[in-house]
Formats: sequence, C-alpha cells, structure tokens
Amino acid sequence: MQSLAEIVRHITGAKSVELGDVIQSLWSGYGVIQRVELVGVEEQEHDRPLGVVIKHVDLSRARSNRRGWGGSISHQRKVESYQVEKTFYESFANRCDRRCTVPRFVASHKIANSGGWVLILSDLDLEGYDCRKSQANTKDVQACLTWLANFHATFINETGTELWPIGTYWNLDTRPDEFAAMPEGRLKRAAKTIDRRLNEAKFQTLVHGDAKIANFCFAGRARAEVAAVDFQYVGRGCGMKDVAYFISSCFDESEAARQQDALLSFYFEQLENAFAIREIRIDFSALEREWRELYAVAWADFCRFLSGWSPDHWKLNAYSDQVTETVLDQLDEASPNDK
Repeated sequence: MQSLAEIVRHITGAKSVELGDVIQSLWSGYGVIQRVELVGVEEQEHDRPLGVVIKHVDLSRARSNRRGWGGSISHQRKVESYQVEKTFYESFANRCDRRCTVPRFVASHKIANSGGWVLILSDLDLEGYDCRKSQANTKDVQACLTWLANFHATFINETGTELWPIGTYWNLDTRPDEFAAMPEGRLKRAAKTIDRRLNEAKFQTLVHGDAKIANFCFAGRARAEVAAVDFQYVGRGCGMKDVAYFISSCFDESEAARQQDALLSFYFEQLENAFAIREIRIDFSALEREWRELYAVAWADFCRFLSGWSPDHWKLNAYSDQVTETVLDQLDEASPNDK
C-alpha cells in the first residue's frame, strides 16, 4: 500500500512531499487534517515549497463518537458526507469569490477498497485567514453573517446536483436513530411538519450545513473578513438553517434573545447587498418575508435533532424552548391535525 506522502506526491505531481503538523482529528476519529509542503510543483516559482492542507479520511470501518452514536447509518452518512465535500470543492467552490472565501481545490484521490479519501486544498493560513475563535465579538459575528449572506446569494436557486438534496448534518431524513430517541411530545409529533415547511420554502439556496463559529477562519485585525471550511453537509435548503445554527454557536440564551432581531436585520442587509453586487434579480421583499418567518422554524428543527441526540445539551435552553414552543403553537393554529 502506498504511503500518504506517496499518494500526495502522485496526485499533485510534486517532486517531493514533506508531511507537516496535524491540525486536528476529524469527528469520531475518521481521519486527520494535516499541513503538507509540496516541492517542485509547476505552479510554484523557484522551487519554493507550496503549502497545502490535506484532509485524510479513513472510511475503512465504522466508529462511534464521544456521545455514543455510531452504527451503520451513521457510518454511511459520513461516507456520503466526504463524497459531497469532494464534489463541492471540485465543482462549486470556484464560484465563491473573496466575499465568501473557501479553500481552493488542488487535488483528490480515492483510496482503493473503500479506504477513504485524500483531499488536498489550499492553506487558508497562508492566505491571511490564520485566526480561529471559540468566542466572537460583534465584528466577528457580522463578518460571519456577511460570509453566509454572500454564500447564499451566490447559490440562490441552485439545485446542488450531487450534493445533499437537503443540506445540514441534522436533516431529519438522515437521523432516524436520533428521531427514535426523542422523548414523546409535541416536538416529535411536529417534526415532519417542521421539516416539510423548511423544504417547501419557495426560496432555496445552498446551505453550508455546519456553519458554527469553529468552521470559520478569521483574517487579521486589518480585515473584517472570514473564510469557511468543512463542507461535508452542504446542500439545498433555506438560508435560515445556517443563520439560526450559527447564532446558536455564538451566544447563550440571553444574548441570543437580545440580539436576534439586530442580527437578522444585519444578515438581510448583507444579503440584499450580495444580490445587488452579483446583479441577481429576485423578489427580495418576498424572500426576506419568507425567511424571517422560517428563522424560528429552522431553530426548532435543530432543537428537534438535539432533543434526541443530546437531550442535556446547553443549547436546549430557555430561549430555544421559547422559540420552539412558539413554532409549535403556530402549527397547532394553522393545522391542528397536520402532524
């Protein structure tokens, strides 16, 4: 079997390869993200090494995560997620401009006998996006919402062929085990209706699908810009899925409640600007009206997943309960028998 360095050298055409530091392990131990220097590749002048990042995915066996979830359904979902990510970088990432920066695709290789993938991407650190954050200030949050707005505008009405037909890692259809583990009650009974409302929205785009703050790379102080990584769950959906999930990753219950309206207004301002910059003609008033109404629905949808996957999760707080109960009340009023 070829070594990792040999695989990278072969698919990039480099004269030699230097494996660098491991940046992080992948979720549930499915591989690693690692820095690599390529020597003697055509696009580099004067034989200077080209710094890239490789995502080495090991799909040779199923694994359980730290919360105990695993099994064949979970494993198959991860297998598909890495295929989707490869497709995104190969076929969609080149449409992302500097307003929604993503790593540049360099090369990929499928390891024989379902062993996994080697995905080679540009190193965002070398492009100035070298800061990672677990907590965000107002400037950081606005930079991420601006990225999301531009990403959603770029892919508005995109069918996303060969990506997830419904984006996000918590999509109901791909989480039957977590749904079965949900406690009986209003939210479980309404889960399919909530899912249907989001999927039947008139305005659809591609959603990142895991737009937490940990998946954004921040530029230095001089630039209020971010890039995004980790596109395993990119697919078609309402943009509010990304926005609600991102806000949930940044704020506790009191801050999420206090800043909700201001953050949504900022996002929609950026979204309208993004359409204008790209000269995309769309009924923006109708889009904003629909998506604002679906913000709470998207939040309730994520809470549906958490209540089965991790019922003691800190995001299942008073604010989440309030938002979810409001959605459930509205569904009861609209169609009391449609759950």
